[in-house]
Amino acid sequence: MSHIKKIVPKEYEGRKIREYLKEDLGLSSRLIRSASIDKRIYVNNKAVKMNYILKGEENILIDLMKEESQNIDPENIPIDIVYEDEDIIVVNKSPNMVVHPTKRHQSGTLANALMYYFKESNQKCIVRLVSRLDMDTSGLIIIGKNQYAHMELSKDMSENKIEKRYLAVVHGHMKDTEGTIDLPIYRPEEEGTIRRVIDERGQRSITHYKVVERFKDSDLVECLLETGRTHQIRVHLSSQGHPIWGDTLYGLEEDSEIIKRQALHAYGLDFKSPRTKKELSLRADLPEDIRVLIETIRME
Repeated sequence: MSHIKKIVPKEYEGRKIREYLKEDLGLSSRLIRSASIDKRIYVNNKAVKMNYILKGEENILIDLMKEESQNIDPENIPIDIVYEDEDIIVVNKSPNMVVHPTKRHQSGTLANALMYYFKESNQKCIVRLVSRLDMDTSGLIIIGKNQYAHMELSKDMSENKIEKRYLAVVHGHMKDTEGTIDLPIYRPEEEGTIRRVIDERGQRSITHYKVVERFKDSDLVECLLETGRTHQIRVHLSSQGHPIWGDTLYGLEEDSEIIKRQALHAYGLDFKSPRTKKELSLRADLPEDIRVLIETIRME
């Protein structure tokens, strides 16, 4: 069972349990309210209300699992699990796979595959995405398996405490072998457009990059995101005159003859476990289509 167990510090003696849960454990009001209604908060093995007055050094247990449903059909689709514990699962998403069902893609998504996996492994979880990737971008995605884990990691994500590393194959040679692109990204108010542009009206966007390998007329570039805007790496690299191979939205149409999607892979995540605060450093190898692309341009 997924739960949090703590011994209340003596300084909280005489205070309401709600205050302890918010101040010391950092739990959200929403999580506390939900767990309280379901009678999933215990003091010395007895369910209590949130106005319970603590006596100090008592044993508290919060049961994180609750009966939940999600309107996503389980589908038997293989998934590449890179890491899993009682709070999170990290998967290496295949290219050309939508993360969550949409009007256009109601099945065959990563969420459909995860719902099947949870069902088959007898885990009462719903899909709580901490991070997302474009359909054509491959790589690592974090999913919270309970409300607490999702809340903690979403907070870390918003505070840039989760390091997200990507590998991209770009046209031409970057002017500098490493540097920072600090340019605002803006979504034009054009109906139906998904394309972003560099524009001072946009949000500040920061990408740190380093050339990992240089080919005849291309670079393999590592990108470390400081901000996480939609299409950020694609827009930033294209703005420098070095679009990603296969990126027909920000680059060259003819690339599609060599690779069928942008050569962008979320290969690395570094973050702390939401429960133990242990440092996790996860990596995912380049997928086959990007490896083939690299071998092709290496031989030019």
